Amino acid sequence: MKAIHAVNYGSTDNLHLQTDVPKPTDIPKGKILIRTEAVALAPGDARVLSGKTKELQGPPSMPYIPGGDCAGIVVDMGNEGQPEKDNPAGYNVGDRVAARFVDGPRGALAEYALVSTKMCGKVPDGVSSTEAAALASSATIALSLSKRIKANERVLILGAGGGVGSHLCQLLRLRNVSFIAGVSKNPKRLLQDLSCDQAIDYTVQDPLTVEEWKQNPFDVIIDLASGSWTALLALRDRGEKLVIKSASEGGRFLTLSLDEPWYELHSIWPALRTFLFVPLWRALYSRISLWSRSSMPVFTFAFSLDPDNEIMEETMTLAKEGKLKACIDDNGPFPFTTKGARDAFDLQNSRHIKGKVVIDIFSD
Repeated sequence: MKAIHAVNYGSTDNLHLQTDVPKPTDIPKGKILIRTEAVALAPGDARVLSGKTKELQGPPSMPYIPGGDCAGIVVDMGNEGQPEKDNPAGYNVGDRVAARFVDGPRGALAEYALVSTKMCGKVPDGVSSTEAAALASSATIALSLSKRIKANERVLILGAGGGVGSHLCQLLRLRNVSFIAGVSKNPKRLLQDLSCDQAIDYTVQDPLTVEEWKQNPFDVIIDLASGSWTALLALRDRGEKLVIKSASEGGRFLTLSLDEPWYELHSIWPALRTFLFVPLWRALYSRISLWSRSSMPVFTFAFSLDPDNEIMEETMTLAKEGKLKACIDDNGPFPFTTKGARDAFDLQNSRHIKGKVVIDIFSD
């Protein structure tokens, strides 16, 4: 089969289209084989290729097939292909499905791919495979995150133009929030296409210092861009009024991001510190300390978000009903070629994406 091979870590020049890659034949329990139609890239794909987390997230060997979030047609159910009463996946050969990676962001950029049935769902008629891949990759995360927001709250989304942010803006409107402010390099898109009430360009104005927002602070900040918690702390320590309510007033700070967008981790202890100890300390301190509760919002690192099929199915239903639009960057979908893969990864690395970066496997 054809597949994109990453022959080494580092530059996207290490990506090559190969035409003689063995098709997967051993289908482990909990997996199904699909004929891939579209693959959506995510930050994890770029991070693995960079090699900055190779000891923790890297493939078992080189070369490897990158990409983890995809959509395609089921061609082999493997151990799942039992009578219906013994078929926990609920799929059949010929079904079109979308999947988000579970074991690691790799294996999808090929004509055939193994996907986990733990985070997989049928794609409804009227939703294309490129749309389904984008929705599976980011809209499922956005849907999980949106369930933490209450009706009539004022919400500020930092990084609103990216994959998760573009879908979250739409989903929050469905939850009847009172006001959505978005921050991205393309504020016009947030207003015209993504249901935001107000939007600003972070290259022009610091969103954490907007005087108008200080006078009417937000109930929730959702940081999808990295680093805003430490920026809020610095503003507080300088005695400045914040654009977010304090914990004692019900203010909440949710993030999927670390302090640095492209972090480097090579062993388990730094990883535990980064992903567990620091977020846990912030969460506890923001809830327990009287000083913090009166001056800062409650901190939540919402990294783990509902890896189940119900979220996938709900996402696809919203798209089918026209309540949720898949957001794909204007430069794509990219073709399934060496140049197409390199261009797609370069765009993902830029962090200036309008929605999702998607590669169309059927194009050439």
